[in-house]
Amino acid sequence: MTMEHTVTAMPAARQPGCPFDPPAELIDARRHGPISRYPFPGGHPGWLVTGYDLVKAVLADSRFSSRKELMRHPSIDLAGFEIPPAPPGEFLLMDEPQHSRYRKPLVGKFTARRMRLLTERIEQITADHLDAMAKAGPPADLVTAFAKPIPAIVICELLGVPYEDRGSFQEQIETFLSGEASDEDQIAAYTATQHYLAELVATKRADPTDDVLSDLTDSDLTDEELKGMSLILLAAGFDTTANTLALGTFALLRNPAQLAALRADPALADQAVEELLRYLSVAKTFMRTALEDVELGGTIIEAGSTVILSYHTANRDPERFSDPHVLDIRRQDGGHLAFGHGIHQCLGQQLARVEMRVAFPALVRRFPTLRLAVPADEVALRPETADVFGVKSLPVAWDA
Repeated sequence: MTMEHTVTAMPAARQPGCPFDPPAELIDARRHGPISRYPFPGGHPGWLVTGYDLVKAVLADSRFSSRKELMRHPSIDLAGFEIPPAPPGEFLLMDEPQHSRYRKPLVGKFTARRMRLLTERIEQITADHLDAMAKAGPPADLVTAFAKPIPAIVICELLGVPYEDRGSFQEQIETFLSGEASDEDQIAAYTATQHYLAELVATKRADPTDDVLSDLTDSDLTDEELKGMSLILLAAGFDTTANTLALGTFALLRNPAQLAALRADPALADQAVEELLRYLSVAKTFMRTALEDVELGGTIIEAGSTVILSYHTANRDPERFSDPHVLDIRRQDGGHLAFGHGIHQCLGQQLARVEMRVAFPALVRRFPTLRLAVPADEVALRPETADVFGVKSLPVAWDA
């Protein structure tokens, strides 16, 4: 293992024709060893961790911080700029004890049991959108007809966002997460979303209804904190699931034997979802900053160094998964890191699982001749600069 391997560009570009695989530079880095140097712009020392065991170790180690103000940008020189702390309530970018102050009131609302109780409603939402697709007839954009609306409706209903506001919320969230909008448009969309959520919190506090946000108003959390928490839940509960549904369908269509297996045996749904989560890892990278000198895989990570954690190469680590670049919905070696690990492990993972366990089998059963309506290399992909990878549109057709 060569510890002096250096990666010089993040985010790295994917290989043409390989939309499901991590960028070649990152796969090559993993071949050199599970950790590489990554010099941040401006000379800030940094590291890129690509191995499964080391990514998991960092995520479980409180000596590595999630605090926003300690991070560096992988492609922009922020030397001389003071990065502000995360706004109140945006707990993904906080350490203990602030992190638990916001996460703890939510844990009981996203348990596996509670999410399973939503199955019937998710089945109805899924069936409604499949009916609409069938009625409109082929072709269809699976992103707008299926992948986006299902998680958007579910998370909006959970939080109590009025149905008529869903379209606007969805558009704003996409603008500041897509990686394609200008800085000005991203800031405008983020600001507009915060303004909307501030009004929603005030409405729920004055007139509570049967939803998670209303429940949270009956606590010591301030309106500003509730606004930040709602932003995290809305963005995470919509964007990652929507992109996994769309990119996952694309992957199944490109692997017809796997698609046929899922269609023939709906009991494979659980395994299929876990394998697609591992194989795609749409939330590609996260960062941590060392609070003190830490020994990691034989390397000393100096205090103040920022570490980039590559989820998609960790989930393709050949030392952890057999034939890691093969999509196999019967795979037995589970334990992927698509939802992270440790105290910041995705709060809504059980909700995402239920949505996908319902949606994927329903789609492939309803449209047994589902296929791409354009050549695979013409499917428009999100850029690597997006926080969550996926497809911008997925034109599909079927025998009506």
